[in-house]
Amino acid sequence: MKDVKYQKRVKLKDFSYKGFYRYFVTVNTDRRRPVFEDIEIVGGVLSILKAICKDYGFIVWAYCFMPEHLHLLIEGKNEDSDMRKFVSMFKQKTSYVFKRQIGRKLWQENYYEHVLRKDEDTKHVARYIFENPVRGGLVDNFIDYPF
Repeated sequence: MKDVKYQKRVKLKDFSYKGFYRYFVTVNTDRRRPVFEDIEIVGGVLSILKAICKDYGFIVWAYCFMPEHLHLLIEGKNEDSDMRKFVSMFKQKTSYVFKRQIGRKLWQENYYEHVLRKDEDTKHVARYIFENPVRGGLVDNFIDYPF
């Protein structure tokens, strides 16, 4: 399988980011500090992610918490599902809790997103996300990575 490289994408000018679309999103921690090495922190962020998905009409196909960033493969469940609002609220709520508990900023400004086209295979993108810890040298098999 060919290794896919996902780079920073410019937001699409004439695209609403609303509806039944799939997105590959990467959010970096502030100053790329390793944060997601603690099961309690990851669990807290996951809990908020689940609530935001429910509130904003998204499902998560895949995720991976690397020490200094988070990859998500999400899809809107209805025509009003707004990816920009979803990511904004996710970052806002997780930042608030993290700052209260840890005392510092959680996320970098902005995020990277890629709107999957109809010809892009969801399973291929999910596999890319799951194999990130292997490419990062954290594990030999992605099955062994806890986050």
